[in-house]
Amino acid sequence: MKTDRIYLLTANFSKIYEIISAKFKNITIFEPIGGFVSIEEAILAFREDREKELIKDIIKEFDRLKKDYEFIAIRGCEAFGNIGKFELNLMLAKHLNAPVYCTENLKAINKNSKLFISSNLDEILAYKQDIITPYKFEKELVDKAKSDKKTIVLPESADERILKASELLIKTQAVNLILLGDESGIKTEAKSLGVNLEGIKFINLDKNEYQDGFASKLYELRKHKGVTLEKAKEMILDKTYFGTMMVQTGLADAMVSGAITTTADTIRPAFEIIKTKPQTPLVSSSFVMCMDEEILIYADCAINPKPDAQTLARIAIDSANTASYFGLEPRVALLSYSTGDSGYGEDVDLVHAALKIAKELEPNLVIDGPMQYDAAIDMQVAKKKLPNSDVAGRANVFVFPNLSCGNIGYKIAQRSANCIAIGPLLQGLKKPVNDLSRGCSVEDIVNTVLITAIQAGGK
Repeated sequence: MKTDRIYLLTANFSKIYEIISAKFKNITIFEPIGGFVSIEEAILAFREDREKELIKDIIKEFDRLKKDYEFIAIRGCEAFGNIGKFELNLMLAKHLNAPVYCTENLKAINKNSKLFISSNLDEILAYKQDIITPYKFEKELVDKAKSDKKTIVLPESADERILKASELLIKTQAVNLILLGDESGIKTEAKSLGVNLEGIKFINLDKNEYQDGFASKLYELRKHKGVTLEKAKEMILDKTYFGTMMVQTGLADAMVSGAITTTADTIRPAFEIIKTKPQTPLVSSSFVMCMDEEILIYADCAINPKPDAQTLARIAIDSANTASYFGLEPRVALLSYSTGDSGYGEDVDLVHAALKIAKELEPNLVIDGPMQYDAAIDMQVAKKKLPNSDVAGRANVFVFPNLSCGNIGYKIAQRSANCIAIGPLLQGLKKPVNDLSRGCSVEDIVNTVLITAIQAGGK
């Protein structure tokens, strides 16, 4: 059932609700704070830095209501603590992707936000808003992963962040987990951290039923490269090779590693064992960039240093597929220092050539370039620089011309714009293996595992 929503900040709720009731038959009122969650509970959650859990519970309840009602009128909340009424309600409006009705026209203060605010009820009823906050995105990841539950192997059980993330992941019931290492030792360490790992499977690398078979398979795969059976037996003792072989043989659907392992050591076994898809003889990477009000894809930020036109086109196509996994309708911008025909040079020619190849390979892909980042992201700039583009001003997949640009770009967004960067996600492999930053947080691990599970499901 399709749900339209309105967010009411007005004190005159009853009158507005009466008008809405005359327009829609199956409607309900949702009061996030003061109704679903008491004001006292909300105040305590903010004081104890538990507002994330509070907001995610509110999103979950709102999504439940969306399944049953044609229209949801959301009652505004009163201020508490250091959070003013207007600030608090705008925050909740973003998380619920709900346009804002108020008695005064406040569009002017909203110019840098996608959130729609109006004092005109007809405008509100006609407006379709598209905001995805990081909390909303995390909730959607859990829902998608839970709908097709996959088994993920985590080789790095020696890292306490992995153990803490494992507990959170098991609580979501969205994935099955396998930790590599001695079960008794891991559980002793977990207990000292106050972590419960019940429901997780363990495989001891020093003694297990799979070791000899894995060594034989690895030997068969790598003997043309000079790997002997004895060498294969030695290699399979490595946690990353063992975990990768679990994915290859179907004992796990995917692997996530890299918290204490270098990127090279994480992805090398995947290149050697799992290999690339037949139609995609290229491995590239992308980052899921969780901005304040939207989710973007950046690529390639970790793998290919100087892609040629063919490689750049392939990165664009694979990154668009990654966007589709997470419910985004990909609009791909091939980035450059030039927009359209405004500049020239070898680097610009490269992007023009990549655009042509991508369109030939995927005629239905919404893609354009070359374009500068401001033209890709800002509609006002796009109208001036590339007015006839279907992508400019609306892009959600950004393909950088080389690794230097991509790596610098994602780190600027991550460190200077408080953006949550999830990745790098590897694209092009037959089965998913994803890398973690060695500086990753527990939250990063949770999100990467959920995304990897979704990739494994092909959604």
